[in-house]
Amino acid sequence: IQMYSIAASTAISWEPKMDQPSNGKSREETVLTLQRAIRQWEGAGPVGDWPRVSSGCAALDRLLPDGGFRRGTLIEWLGAGVGSGAGFLALLAAREALRDGGPLVVIDRQRTFYPPAMLPWGIEVSRLILVRPMNDRDEQWSLDQVVRSADVAAVLAWPERLDSRAFRRLQLAAEQSGNLALLVRDATARAEPSWAAARWLVRPQASDGGWRLHVEPIRLPGGLTTAAPVLLELDSREGIARQIQPTGRAAVGRLRGESVRPARRDRA
Repeated sequence: IQMYSIAASTAISWEPKMDQPSNGKSREETVLTLQRAIRQWEGAGPVGDWPRVSSGCAALDRLLPDGGFRRGTLIEWLGAGVGSGAGFLALLAAREALRDGGPLVVIDRQRTFYPPAMLPWGIEVSRLILVRPMNDRDEQWSLDQVVRSADVAAVLAWPERLDSRAFRRLQLAAEQSGNLALLVRDATARAEPSWAAARWLVRPQASDGGWRLHVEPIRLPGGLTTAAPVLLELDSREGIARQIQPTGRAAVGRLRGESVRPARRDRA
């Protein structure tokens, strides 16, 4: 595994912080524990002991029950390969997570991540740690170790393979450490089991100018799945995603995923 600390002064503790055991629990604590266990089995993640982190996009924050992502959870971005925009949105959330201190660990097995490109976004390279695994096994081991660290602001990774057991292990590790794990995966992973608190399907949207994305919430914290998709326009220089409203019947239909056909004309 190749690991690069952009700043020599950056250090990470690999030991997770464990909660101190208590000799007795109040009724309220017992109820909270039960609620957490129930929601955990429902795939909604922890109740919300950890602070909130903005997604980096106001339109997405409005769809989330807490107005952002909760630390201690996994967030999954699904896109169709390079240029889908999934990685862009994950980086917006990572930038917000850095505001609370700690480094951003990027696990870049594909070797496509270029740290200097983050400078215009306000992300200091001294806050980045770049890990470049050589194979699947190293990638999963690195991801598991980083997610367990409570001293990390967030981890960003592009895992190609993630079975249900490994996924579950990451979810439990994040819940314990309070880490925010941002996973960018291929859209084909939509049919696979997932322990992410939120899942987003990201697709490029055709436009005459600019970079636009169709973002569909597949799963939201709390088990919500009925939120409508949003259309975003991206500014790759500044690292900004703005919501725009579709215009015309065809545009609205595409946003909703409907098949829009031209109106039938009667013969004269």
